[in-house]
Parts: sequence; structure tokens; C-alpha cells
Amino acid sequence: MTEAPRRRDPERRRREIVDAAAAIVVEQGPDALTHRKVAARAGVPLGSTTQYFATLDDLRAAALAALIAEAEEWLAELEAVFVREGASPSAYVAALHRYLCDPQLVGADFAVTCAGPLHPEFTALGVHWSTNFIAMLARYITPESADAVAMFTDGATMHTALTAQPVAKELLDRAITALWIPRQETTQ
Repeated sequence: MTEAPRRRDPERRRREIVDAAAAIVVEQGPDALTHRKVAARAGVPLGSTTQYFATLDDLRAAALAALIAEAEEWLAELEAVFVREGASPSAYVAALHRYLCDPQLVGADFAVTCAGPLHPEFTALGVHWSTNFIAMLARYITPESADAVAMFTDGATMHTALTAQPVAKELLDRAITALWIPRQETTQ
């Protein structure tokens, strides 16, 4: 029995291309991206990649934006935990450790962080993510503490990416607890 031909679905095809590009960026870095590699990874004709993304910069930007969207999903889930259970160092450490145990998230974070210095036109994506991350934390802890927690988190993520081993939960707990200063609500 022959397989029925796939119906034309331009949005699905575009998603497949972006997903393939994002996977290549995570595995090999943003400079490894080529239309040919993406087409092979997505299982689409080479012409499809250039139909949707005329330049490699367009394709790279879409891949990095998709990776940022994954990180923003994690951030939204973290805030939901804070709302439901309260913002505490232990809640953050649990979420951070899960993040560091996910090679896809760590690789995506590393790729986005490295893309800015290599391609200044993509710096805004990394800055956007960092700004949103710090702003979310600053709703629960002091702005200085939010900056410190974010910087430590960036370091822990880079360490995990380089060593392929998540930072020990005990170390995360000690460091985050030391950096975590709850925001004091002012009453007038």
C-alpha cells in the first residue's frame, strides 16, 4: 500500500525548518547552520529552506527566537510555581536543577548566549531574555538579588554546558540561598 501524499501545509513546513535549524544551532553552534544541513535535518527539499528563509541570518534569527521561546516557557512555568507555592530559594533551586538536567534547554541557552558576541545583530535576543528573566525575579526578590541570581544562573548554565554535568543541587542551594533577598512590600 502506498503512502498518501502529504497535504501542503506551509506553516507546518516552516516550523519543521525552524525546529531543524534550532537543533543544529544547539548541537553545533550558530555558525554551523547551512540551508543544506537544515533541509536534510528537516527532511524537506533544499528549496523549501530558501523559500521561507532567503538568508542564513534570517534562518539563524528564527532558530534563536525559537530557542528563546523555549526558555520563556520555562520562565513562565517558574513564575507559576512562585505564584502557587511562593517564591523561595528552594523553589528556584528545584526549577533550576531541572533546567540544568535538560540538555536541550542548556544547549539552547548556551547557543543564544554565544550568538550575540559572534553575531552582534542577535545580541538583542539574549538581552531580551535576560531582561525578562531578571524582571520576573525582581517581582519576588530585590533588584540587586535578581541580578546576582541571574548572573549565578548564567554561570551555572555555562558550567553545565561545558562539562555536560549539571551543577550539584547542594551547591545551587547554598549559592541561591546566599543570594536570595526577598522583596519587602512597602506599606503606605
